[in-house]
Formats: sequence, C-alpha cells, structure tokens
Amino acid sequence: MPELGVLAPYDASPLTILVFVLAAASYGYALPRLPRNQRPGALRVLAFGLGLLLCYGVMQTRFDYYAQYMFFVHRGQHLILHHLGPFLIALSNPLPVFRFWRARLAPDGHPLLRPVGTLYRALQQPVVAALLFVGLIYLWLWPPIHFDAMLSRPLYWTMNWSMLLDGLLFWWLMLDARSPAGGRTLGYGKRILILALVALPQMLLGAWIVFSRGQVYDVYEVCGRAWPMAPETDQLLGGLLTWIPPAMMSVLGILLLLRRALHEDGQALASQPVTGGRSP
Repeated sequence: MPELGVLAPYDASPLTILVFVLAAASYGYALPRLPRNQRPGALRVLAFGLGLLLCYGVMQTRFDYYAQYMFFVHRGQHLILHHLGPFLIALSNPLPVFRFWRARLAPDGHPLLRPVGTLYRALQQPVVAALLFVGLIYLWLWPPIHFDAMLSRPLYWTMNWSMLLDGLLFWWLMLDARSPAGGRTLGYGKRILILALVALPQMLLGAWIVFSRGQVYDVYEVCGRAWPMAPETDQLLGGLLTWIPPAMMSVLGILLLLRRALHEDGQALASQPVTGGRSP
C-alpha cells in the first residue's frame, strides 16, 4: 500500500533492524516467563514498547529521510534518540528481563562479564556520564563535524547510535529503580544535581543556535531541503528543539526523583515503631 511507504526504511540498515527486533523479541519472550512478583505492570510494558518503537521509527522509517534534509527534524530525531526514547525505556525498568537472559547466557563468573562490567562502571561514573551526555550533543553539533556526519553514511550511523546508546546509559543511571539505601546506585540528591547541571549547557547551545546570525549548518543548503522552508526558520525551529524540550526532560526527571524520594521517606517513617507514654 503506497500510504504505508512512510514506514519503510529510507536508508535500510540490517544491523539496526536486527538489534531492534532482538530487543523486542527477547523482552516479549522473557516477560511471561518471569515469576509473577517480578513481572512489570502494563504501564511499564507500554513505556518500554513505546520507547523502543520511537527510537526505531526515527532511525528506520521515512522520518530518517526528513532528518537528513531538514535541520529541525534532525534535532527532533536526536531528541527522541538521546532523551525521550531512552527515558521511557529506563522508566520501564527492564532489569528483570535483563536478569532473565543474563542467568542463561552469561551466568555469574562468566569471563565476558568482567570486561563488560568494568566498562559499564566506568561509563556510569557521575562525572563521566554527565560529560558524555552533554559532550556528545556539542560534538555532533559542532558545525564542521556536523557537516561531515550528514554527508558520510558511516559517520551518520555512528552519530545516531552514539546518541542512542549514551542516552540509554545516562537515563538508566538517573532513573535506576533500585533504592539508594542499598548503596548500589546513585543517591537521589546527586541525580537531581546532575540533571540540573546537564540542562544548562543544552539550553545555552540551543539559545546560541536560535540567536545566531546567518546559517550555522549550511549542509542543509548544500544538499537541499526536503520542504521549501526558509533556512532561518529551519535553524530557529532546530535551535528551539535543542533549547527547550531537553531542559523539560531534566525537569521531568527531577520531579520523578523527588516523588520517589518522598515516597521512600514516607515508607521509612511508617515502618518506625510508635513509642509513647503517659503524661505525668
């Protein structure tokens, strides 16, 4: 059907399709096989599926064509790959699914776990995670590098996959469902501080793009735009998408963490024994 052509990949990547199919299939296979007390609720399953679908949609549908020929669509693509999609996946807390497959494919003591675990812990250091999260945005929006990335297929795919993988690592660190009381994850105060700090440079970058005079990213003029839109308008919309929505994602993350912290404090107070005595 011609109207379904928008769902077909513009630049088909067998590896990308395979990764998303394996992620969806492994989640769907493990879900009914988990013990009932470990199975995620419907909202968590929906969040995981929606996050996965959004990331696939901006990488392997007609959306990717417009992202290559319109700056503001490109910024929307990276907003989903680096923020919204990973945010939803991390919020769904797919850890039980990962444990299901880890127990079968790489049990404790497996030689693959040591180097993977070392790399993961290094990338999840708070300072490293924050610098990577902001640094990749600045790197791929540096005009000379952005120009090359939009004209080189391997570099273009490296750019998109680096944004997705870094987004997953960062939001998993921020939205880790485990309580900090166990000492195995970052405290809520530190997470809130990181979210506030990474929002500022993103806002500054977006504001710089919005208020810049002339064309900052002329690659879209060289290759031609998908729609007859003025370059100034395209750049303005792209700058706004770099400026406002990422900051709102940080605010949303902070609100969720505050809710969790207050909920855990309430549970701790409720579990304390009530003591009292007769007044004299």
